[in-house]
Amino acid sequence: MGKVFEGIDSKLAAWIAAQPLFFVGTAPQTGGHVNVSPKGPIESLVVLDPRTIAYLDLIGSGAETAAHLRDNGRICVMLCAFQGPPRVLRMHGAGRVVQAGSDEYGRLAARFEGAPIPGAEHASRSVVVVELDRIADSCGYDVPLMTPAGARTQRDAWVAKKRREGSDALPAYVAERNAESIDGLPAFGSQRA
Repeated sequence: MGKVFEGIDSKLAAWIAAQPLFFVGTAPQTGGHVNVSPKGPIESLVVLDPRTIAYLDLIGSGAETAAHLRDNGRICVMLCAFQGPPRVLRMHGAGRVVQAGSDEYGRLAARFEGAPIPGAEHASRSVVVVELDRIADSCGYDVPLMTPAGARTQRDAWVAKKRREGSDALPAYVAERNAESIDGLPAFGSQRA
């Protein structure tokens, strides 16, 4: 049933936008830990052109994706249908991290303006851009049917708490908690990056 796509057309882009979340998989070049992260909401993922996607990388407890992309660039972005016909879409490619504060970040972040992304205006550490070399779907027969119950409120509350701590609280969190991966690879703010 699987199909390999030449690029993301309007029909595939609409299917992507209809999913509630996506997953990102990366690994270091040698040894270390493979990482798979859920990402969302879906509005934090945009199709830049038929062979390029980007997503807003919100501050989190780890920085594995950024460290792995700096190490080797390999990434897989996966979506699956939790409603409607079964389908899994995997988009493989070369990713790069565009850190907050750069001119390119400002241009890319503008693509997400107006999207309902909790805390994004204050808690984005980067935009991840992925040049796709393979776009393929598969059956997804084993993915369960699920209905979203709503968005979680913890990110908004956490961002608001950090903002009350001062304008440098979020950058300080990134510098302290996201400088390196769990395997010691440079991620955000590391002198070795």
